[in-house]
Amino acid sequence: MATSRKSTRRKPPSMYDVARAAGVSQTTVSFVVNDTPNINIPQETRDRVWAAIEELGWQPNALARGLRMRASHTIGLISDEIATSSHAGKIIQGAQDAAWEHTNMLLVINTSNNLEIEQAGLKMMLERQVEGLIYATMYHREVVPPPALAQVPTVLLDCYAADRSLPSVVPDEVQGGRSATELLLRKGHRRIGFLNEIGPLPAMFGRLEGYKQALASYGVPFEPNLVRAGTVVAPEGYRLALDLLQMPDRPTALFCYNDSMAMGAYDAAKQLGLAIPGDVAIVGFDNLEVIATQLRPTLTTIELPHYAMGQWAVQYLLDQASGQAEGAHPTPVQWTIACPLIERASV
Repeated sequence: MATSRKSTRRKPPSMYDVARAAGVSQTTVSFVVNDTPNINIPQETRDRVWAAIEELGWQPNALARGLRMRASHTIGLISDEIATSSHAGKIIQGAQDAAWEHTNMLLVINTSNNLEIEQAGLKMMLERQVEGLIYATMYHREVVPPPALAQVPTVLLDCYAADRSLPSVVPDEVQGGRSATELLLRKGHRRIGFLNEIGPLPAMFGRLEGYKQALASYGVPFEPNLVRAGTVVAPEGYRLALDLLQMPDRPTALFCYNDSMAMGAYDAAKQLGLAIPGDVAIVGFDNLEVIATQLRPTLTTIELPHYAMGQWAVQYLLDQASGQAEGAHPTPVQWTIACPLIERASV
């Protein structure tokens, strides 16, 4: 005959248990925990309540408390693919570190480019009274902000609105392209090829502009025939680099739109019997470490400031919430963050 056994799991403590242990009412416990203003509770009573909470290990319902106090201490981050990318995941790390530094929690939703998930995710975050939202994209581009973003302070991260109606933080693409090209110029190179993206993206235009600015600053004429454009994958980088490196007056250095194209350029140089960096120097962009640190020689590259962008976005939202930003209705900031140069062995 089967017998039943009572569960030995302890019931978690409640506010009633705290009140009984401290010798006060549940209302008093609520006032103490929520630090309710204009309520005169002796310090000795407050101390008893907190001692009972610590002894019993009671955890207040943070969500319910936030709803009552209209302060959830939570920032939402909704993105297309960032949470599933080891590359752009530094955005989340930067945002989380900045939030935690100010005792805030970061709530993250990855939509996988699904509009229904995006809409549902935003609705859920707003229902939980997030104090600010970060709307982030996998790569630097223009977006049409969802209407729901108007309900709470929002920062666009790695993207921007065409009318600049919302604050945004993006990489300084021009500075990144200039830094990469200036490094090669400082090393004595004067014929520098550029493998660019083919699509009409801010990074394509910005990095090309930075390349041109660097050449001009050294008095080196811009030569359109040293620029090639294609899809940003290794086989295309190989094809484009092979084309440039077989020119009669070939370039002695290549600046590549991203590290994947740079990897293809390595293969082209190897096929032609060219040593890196002795015969041809190569610089990438992104600092995708799974590529940049594994190539031989290791790849000099420009790093996208993902971590710094995540930090900046959270700090901006917190400044807005605390009233530290200047003016009652400040003009939305359009902020750029410099892309650091990571020097390795390919130059």
